[in-house]
Amino acid sequence: MATYVIGDIQGCYRTFRKLLRKIEFDATKDRLWLVGDLVNRGPRSLETLRWVFKHRDVVQTVLGNHDLKLIACDAGVSEPRRRDTLDDLLKASDRSELVDWLRRQPFLFEEGPIILVHAGLLPTWSMKEARGYAREAAKVLRSADYAEVMREALKLEVVWEEDLRGVARWRGLTDVFTQMRMCTKDGMPSYEYNGPPEDAPKGEKPWFALPTPDRDLHTIVFGHWAALGLHIEPGIIGTDSGCVWGGSLTAVRLPDIAVFQERFAE
Repeated sequence: MATYVIGDIQGCYRTFRKLLRKIEFDATKDRLWLVGDLVNRGPRSLETLRWVFKHRDVVQTVLGNHDLKLIACDAGVSEPRRRDTLDDLLKASDRSELVDWLRRQPFLFEEGPIILVHAGLLPTWSMKEARGYAREAAKVLRSADYAEVMREALKLEVVWEEDLRGVARWRGLTDVFTQMRMCTKDGMPSYEYNGPPEDAPKGEKPWFALPTPDRDLHTIVFGHWAALGLHIEPGIIGTDSGCVWGGSLTAVRLPDIAVFQERFAE
């Protein structure tokens, strides 16, 4: 039995299946953890989400920003943009079943010392706070009025602060979990820059490069940052190696941190 974490698939279904063959994934005994962004921008979002849903008993995913985009489009509170590739999924007969399952997935998954998130955790948060905030954000998305919350949240531009309330608070939390790459030196999220860390604006650092209250016993696994690429250091595993941009899809086997990659296949 093995557990594999796979980076942002984003609808790159053929690459995903090739990678599964490379790691000899066996759904009868292995487990698969996904860092979110299952869909969008790649050519086969529908096939990807159908596969994940079919194997949901052995797959654990967290929500990414492109997953939220799909949920918002399904709810009618957002429209696909020019580069989005969600049309087949939004026209599918099983769309409601797939999206309803997706919106009930967490923003943070934890097992033993491993923390799975899409983008990252704010350095100023303790792990207890991060768990609580993730549950809070997920509860809203699973509620009956989630569509209206998403509609209003899309109108806002906020940066997380503890005293945020209502829709602004949900927007602030979900941006951290699904959008963050950089932070200011005092640990506040910054969303403008998405390039490689070495070219970051002065005064900003990757969120994982700043001191944290109590994460010494954890390893945080994340995706979202294609320009960072595969990034492994003590306590940190970044898995987004830019498959949808012509790079590779990465799988990391836990706990020995063995790395497997497959180049993008149309």
